[in-house]
Amino acid sequence: MTGGYHHRALLALLILSWAISWPLIKVGVATVPPIWYACFRYWIATVCLFVLVALRRESSCPPRADWPLIAISGVCQMAAYSALTAFALTILPPGRASVLAFSTPVWVVPLAAWWLHERATPAALLGMGLGLIGVLAIAAPALHLDGRKQVIAYGMLLIAAVSWAISIVAVRAHRFTSGTLALAPWQTLVAACVLLPVALAAEGAPRPIGVSGAASLAFVGPVATAFAYWAVVETGRHFSAGTLSMALLATPPVGILLSALTLGETVGPSLIAGAALIAAGIRLAVPRTRADGKALAARAADSDARTQPPCCLR
Repeated sequence: MTGGYHHRALLALLILSWAISWPLIKVGVATVPPIWYACFRYWIATVCLFVLVALRRESSCPPRADWPLIAISGVCQMAAYSALTAFALTILPPGRASVLAFSTPVWVVPLAAWWLHERATPAALLGMGLGLIGVLAIAAPALHLDGRKQVIAYGMLLIAAVSWAISIVAVRAHRFTSGTLALAPWQTLVAACVLLPVALAAEGAPRPIGVSGAASLAFVGPVATAFAYWAVVETGRHFSAGTLSMALLATPPVGILLSALTLGETVGPSLIAGAALIAAGIRLAVPRTRADGKALAARAADSDARTQPPCCLR
């Protein structure tokens, strides 16, 4: 693994912040309607990121060429993903939900083949198959007449994962004219602006948040969203795409452990088997190659780091 001690520590903090966020979002959506929760989350992150880029003197209005990516990322990767996962967490335990939501790289394989005409290797196809089996293993206990709500929640998580995958493939196809961090507050602003009317239409006027909801948002907005975006951009400059993707696979297991310790989530055989299969599928779908190292060297030489990291903000 490349990268110095400080960047490894930053990567560990990124994984931990995302893992902690899953049980905290579960707590938050118990008192805050899920779409409003996602909306508040991104308004908080937008303010934090605008302050960050201003302090770094990187704030600027994006050029017209970057706005299509800002729109796709803001709508798919942020607004849709956060609203769908928040809604799913009103039904499912956070550990189980995090595994399915992090299955995104599996869905990148067919999307990239269709959109970018990238050739899917046999290993990637095998990885996709293992990922699908893992999804079925996790959802299997809910496949009965009384489990309709859970099946709907699992469907939402899969749609969320595919939405994130659409954003990743769009990033691959885009030629950046601005730095990734400079675009971040505009992406979160788009997400917040999209979520606001949807929340008003679907859930009505916002109600008092309450102590637990406020505490949840106080971490998820600034840390698991704003800080995490900066951290994934920063670590993306010092680790290869394959290394970063594999390291982020630690997030669901840590999330499962935290959920079991704090919320009493049951860790059964189906969850363990499904998590293992999805992790194996992602490992095959996103292999670490020597080309990663060459790409990393080229990216490190570019002080502006204009290539979007492969694993963006969740």
